[in-house]
Amino acid sequence: MNLRAIALGLAFALMWSSAFTSARIIVADAPPLASLALRFLISGGLGVGIALALGQSFRLTRAQWRATIIFGVCQNALYLGMNFVAMQTVEAGLAAIIASSMPLMVALAGWVIFRERLAAMGVAGLVLGFLGVGLIMGARLENGVDLRGLVLCLLGSAALTVATLSVRGASSGGNVMMIVGLQMFVGAACLGVVSALTETITVTWTPSLIAAFAYTTLVPGLAATFVWFTLVNQIGAVKAATFHFLNPFFGVAIGAVLLGEAISLLDIAGVVVIGAGILMVQLSKQMPTRS
Repeated sequence: MNLRAIALGLAFALMWSSAFTSARIIVADAPPLASLALRFLISGGLGVGIALALGQSFRLTRAQWRATIIFGVCQNALYLGMNFVAMQTVEAGLAAIIASSMPLMVALAGWVIFRERLAAMGVAGLVLGFLGVGLIMGARLENGVDLRGLVLCLLGSAALTVATLSVRGASSGGNVMMIVGLQMFVGAACLGVVSALTETITVTWTPSLIAAFAYTTLVPGLAATFVWFTLVNQIGAVKAATFHFLNPFFGVAIGAVLLGEAISLLDIAGVVVIGAGILMVQLSKQMPTRS
């Protein structure tokens, strides 16, 4: 990787990890699905507007349209929708840790379902990473974490895995910002329907809500997605996903600093183990495997 790729990767990891804390602030004063639908509507409009100003068009390839729809449904509607609902009862740090296991799920799916080769270091990384997740989840369950919220986070991570696998078809062929905007419209449409059927719109307007909503719309919502697509297009999905090993560290640290969430020694140990496992898996994919 060159310095530009490293900078993009670090920026993405920081922005992506911060989304859990801003989401936790939002759902304290507003309905989660309606808030998320509005965020996607605004981000999508900004993304499409910027794309048109850059001379990009709606002429996407068939693979890009397919990936845009899958990405919009799986990441925006399912993954983020479930996480926003879960964030009403689950701490931001724990949600970030669970979501950070996505590279492990992608590697496991590739190995088990798609029969992709995985070096011994990658297998060891999978085992290590899932042990770290289990360590943290076991400790939280003993301390009375909300089980429903925990299950929603896990299901959301599974949906994020599908979204990540689909992004390969959207990261080539140009029109990156247009894809970013359109996949947000997909998420807004799905979440808007579900919100109308299930939520009562009650909002407590506070400065923290307004600031968190503006931040999550512009930074994790628009900027991080664009950076991710750009990074994948530049160095490939495998190398780009290496930066996910930083997400457990950033997610827990931001939640602790901004929300005052407690961090136990088991949390620290689990985060280190998960990060090491993710890094081992991603590095193993960049190594030649023997027949």
